[in-house]
Amino acid sequence: MVFASLFLWGVLIQAAEPAGRASLLSNPDFSLDRNADQWPDDWPKVNGSTWESEEGHHFMRLRADTPGETILLYRAVVLPSPPPPAVEVRLRVRHEDVQPGKQPWFDARVISHFKDQAGQTLKPEPLAPAFRGTFKGWVDKSFVAKVPPGAHLLEIMPALFQAARGTFDIARCEVMPATAGQLPQMPPIVASTTMVPADPAKHPPELRVVGNRLQNPAGQPVWLQGLCVDSLQWSAKGENIQKSIPVAIERWQANVIRLPVTEVFWFGRDKTQKDGGLAYRKIVDAAVEAAAGRGAYLALDLHRFGAPKLDHAEFWKDAATRYRNHPAVLFELFNEAHSISWAVWRDGGDLKKAAAAKTDVNPTENRERTVGDQAVGMQALLDTVRAAGARNLIIVGGLDWGYDLSGVVRGYALRERQNGLGIVYSSHIYPWKRDWQAKVLEAAARHPIFVGEVGCPGDWKAFQFIPPSARITDLDQWSADVLGLIQQHQLNWTGFSFHPTCAPNVISDWNYTPTPWGRLVKAALAGEKFALKKIR
Repeated sequence: MVFASLFLWGVLIQAAEPAGRASLLSNPDFSLDRNADQWPDDWPKVNGSTWESEEGHHFMRLRADTPGETILLYRAVVLPSPPPPAVEVRLRVRHEDVQPGKQPWFDARVISHFKDQAGQTLKPEPLAPAFRGTFKGWVDKSFVAKVPPGAHLLEIMPALFQAARGTFDIARCEVMPATAGQLPQMPPIVASTTMVPADPAKHPPELRVVGNRLQNPAGQPVWLQGLCVDSLQWSAKGENIQKSIPVAIERWQANVIRLPVTEVFWFGRDKTQKDGGLAYRKIVDAAVEAAAGRGAYLALDLHRFGAPKLDHAEFWKDAATRYRNHPAVLFELFNEAHSISWAVWRDGGDLKKAAAAKTDVNPTENRERTVGDQAVGMQALLDTVRAAGARNLIIVGGLDWGYDLSGVVRGYALRERQNGLGIVYSSHIYPWKRDWQAKVLEAAARHPIFVGEVGCPGDWKAFQFIPPSARITDLDQWSADVLGLIQQHQLNWTGFSFHPTCAPNVISDWNYTPTPWGRLVKAALAGEKFALKKIR
């Protein structure tokens, strides 16, 4: 089942002529100058922009002479109440000698964002049509974007965005109400079939929960220690996934890889994808084989925040079918739940009421907003996996951005099904998290624990969202203590993050040079012991 209403889609198409409807954006053709100030009404005057005329028609010209500068015309359109199901952005543009800057997306483009009344950006973002090189004739383009729930305004910004150089002319920029029928159709989902392993003889043995530990079929304890290989949660192509997994296993001695993914990329619903997610799922397949073929496990992490919803159950129905009973694949149901009660965490419920009863004590860790009014709960995700016939080990994160497991020992543990190999509870431990005893260790006395994210920044520069009152000053000692905690209690874990720009990162470059935090992680994976001097 496809939940099209949860996603925003855009595609470039040849634009039709206006059909008499009024643009929601005033002065869309730059023709009005009622105050005779030699500048089009309602449009900002910025350095690098000029108001031009050609054959009786006006247009804006953006010209970049200094590499890396941004020349941007900002407009905000307040949406009608109630807002239309979609909007169509119509453009007439031309461009000359637009050369990309330091990144491929530093070029001429029209950027847009939907925002709510609090000014928070709603995701996913609309298409940003880009223009490079030279096209001297005027061309009409348009894209249609679904208006997400809670949208109050649309920001639209024609720009030369950090380009090396170039000229970008805009003769029309209209924002028109559109119907749901004008939205491009999502590509059809090709349902997964169960993956056929390439070389099962090399795969590690299946794991099951016995008490608060993991065991293989021979009854031997297995302690999972590894690394979180990031990028597939923000990129449909990933970044060095096939290079990183062998390095993590062979050079860093990891026996488990945590692989974050999203349902949007899995089903090909991102605006950059045209294949229904086929290429993305093949990347994940290759990652599974890269780990399993080296005798390691892979925790498939649905990297979402807030509360589980119907589209997450849809993901697990398909992913559980694909990796059903693969001995190396563990299913991590949901990355970081937060701002909901334990009852909603387990059983689902009304998210509006949940937001009003927010109980998290630690800082908000990102701005990703929960879309929708209903949560389905972790139990429903687990039941979806088991209904697909998959007995794979299940990993379930707690509340407070995946840190707090106190509810698990206070009546909110999930119910395993007869065909399952058991449930592991996950915690994410960072230096601003307090009370390891109540939030982690009490659950660890009863259940296996998987510390799916643990990391320590070298300083607080990249973590300004953490208020000074929550920052510790002994980061080096904290690092040793948290590794000592993991070792003393044999908590399963993956160090965060095996990516040079995803902080707190354990590597500083794609040569896999360890950061100060990474040196400790690598040492722990190699068997070096750390003393736990202070329970935080």
